[in-house]
Amino acid sequence: MFQFRKMKFQREAVPEWPHKVKTLPGCENIFSCIQCGTCSGTCPLSIYMDFTPRRIMSLLREGFRKEALGSETIWLCASCYSCAVHCPQDIHITDVMYSLKREAIKENLYPKRFPIPVLAREFYEIVKRRGRSSEMWLVLRMAFRSNPFILLGMAKSGWALLRTGRLSFKSEGIRNPKDLQRELAVKREVA
Repeated sequence: MFQFRKMKFQREAVPEWPHKVKTLPGCENIFSCIQCGTCSGTCPLSIYMDFTPRRIMSLLREGFRKEALGSETIWLCASCYSCAVHCPQDIHITDVMYSLKREAIKENLYPKRFPIPVLAREFYEIVKRRGRSSEMWLVLRMAFRSNPFILLGMAKSGWALLRTGRLSFKSEGIRNPKDLQRELAVKREVA
């Protein structure tokens, strides 16, 4: 199916946003990007992305916040660091993608019903509450908050993992989850 994109105008941009992103760890060199396309050319997943990494860098530098944070690209990043290794300007593009993911979750701007950002948020919530992640509960929470029908595709392998004891309904935790919650609250205040 052919998809038309709406043209964006500079007046729709948030000009101060890239300067805010530049202060985040790993994002210091975003204005050094020369738009050579090396990041997109080396990215093994760029063919599946709605915007290539080069395009995300362009949207970011121009201040198109909603488009960058609402794209699937930042969630499809495999964190292989191929883009960062080959970047002639030494831009840590993978770190930029992580910063954009965090902001998209915080601002609730990720693609709706897209499971990856929901998985990230649910993982954080489970670890914050219990100190450890339980794969079974994580997958169930992610599926029910994004698309419950994906469980049908996982049923066969899930059953095999349950039968062999590789997957459990048991929800493990740490001894003092309150200590972890206190530390996370301090980190959130600092950020």
